[in-house]
Amino acid sequence: MIKPRRSPVWVTLGCVLLVVAGGALLWLPIHTQLALDDWMAELRATGVPARALVYDRVTEAGGNRESSSTTMFVRYELSGRTYEQEVGCFEVCRPPGHEMSIWVNPADPEDFVTDFDQLSGHRGRAQGVLGAVGFGILVLAIPLLLSRIPFGRLFPRRDTPPRRSAAPALDGGRFTGASKHKRRSRR
Repeated sequence: MIKPRRSPVWVTLGCVLLVVAGGALLWLPIHTQLALDDWMAELRATGVPARALVYDRVTEAGGNRESSSTTMFVRYELSGRTYEQEVGCFEVCRPPGHEMSIWVNPADPEDFVTDFDQLSGHRGRAQGVLGAVGFGILVLAIPLLLSRIPFGRLFPRRDTPPRRSAAPALDGGRFTGASKHKRRSRR
């Protein structure tokens, strides 16, 4: 009988580390989005209200791998200074000439949140890419890790069907469970 070769422990440990790394990378964009949501709520509560004017909107056509992206460029005034900033169009995209309410961070005047809950700039893109990488790692690492688990030893197969118990019959013979009715119907 050929004995199955045991694989090194470091291979299994590597698979576990890949699953942990993939899970951490997948968690990163979720954590970032939760932090950005908290920051939006804080800016709405403590930010300086202002009015911003959309002065341009640019759509960059995507290549064969990515879809097109649209960016609004806004201009606003705070404390006598004029600022220009961009806002990514994800759910809402205002046309040029549209005026909207914003709440500006007093410590950083280029940081604001719009009335439709969009933060200035393009935040979270790098984390989104890392999250996609983490998902890819998980798709590869989970089957690898599952292949390392010795399911055959943990849950052995039963090659033979279970035996019927030999219950004693009333007449002292062996009880087989076969009745005359079954025998007649088979003929």
